[in-house]
Amino acid sequence: MASSQSAPSKSQVVLVTGASSGIGAEVARQFVQRGHTVYGTTRHPENVADPIRGVNYVRLDNADYDSAAQCVAKIGVIDIVINNAGESQAGALEDTSMEAIEKLFAVNVFGPIALTKAVLPGMRERGTGTVVMVGSMLSSFPVAFRSNYAATKSALKAFALATRREVAPYGIRMISVEPGTIATGIGDRRSIHIGDGSPYADEYETLASATRTNEDAGIGAATMARVIVDAALAEHPKPFYAKGNQAGIVFALRRLLPRQLILDMTARKHGLPRVRV
Repeated sequence: MASSQSAPSKSQVVLVTGASSGIGAEVARQFVQRGHTVYGTTRHPENVADPIRGVNYVRLDNADYDSAAQCVAKIGVIDIVINNAGESQAGALEDTSMEAIEKLFAVNVFGPIALTKAVLPGMRERGTGTVVMVGSMLSSFPVAFRSNYAATKSALKAFALATRREVAPYGIRMISVEPGTIATGIGDRRSIHIGDGSPYADEYETLASATRTNEDAGIGAATMARVIVDAALAEHPKPFYAKGNQAGIVFALRRLLPRQLILDMTARKHGLPRVRV
């Protein structure tokens, strides 16, 4: 899905979470290039390996909800929030502990919600603001062995789309963005949950191999970042944007084809054959 063209805008204060690497770093870089004041979050601001000139690094731990309020209080006025920080997880549901699932939801869902709640009062009082939730196309096209991750991204999307009307009367825009497969090396940082001797091990390895191939061929972080920045700066942004994995075509097919066929096609894309039940 093509992004809207960004409207000419005055310099704004932007907070980008997870700005030390990947999409977040590119989003922060592009906002700086467009003349905005940019704060980038990381759990350890003093340890950013490759800091971006013009980005002010501040502490935020998505799993520590109090740090959201502290981060916002330190910055003050914030015009745009890009909720990008999160963790990737894969594995068999049966082999994944409830502790690991709860931690993933804390980082990927509850943390962004806590940060959004922290910025809403100021945005509402000023009558303007933008919050972008960066999800994943796995929300729209879920696949085996990524159930927990897909569920967190689905929660973020529903949160953004439902809250959009709630805060619109106060000049606040809520936007959901779904990246497809991105070549950022996130696979090297993904937590894997497959038990010793797991009956799911062989099929998981098939999916993992296909996922590595797909990610190596994915679009660049800079391309995805441009969609996010354009959406955030658009005069009248759409509720939803997607980029990568031939988004325009596959979302059209999703509307036209039976759900089971879409699930089968998504599985096949990840190396898994159809299983009739």
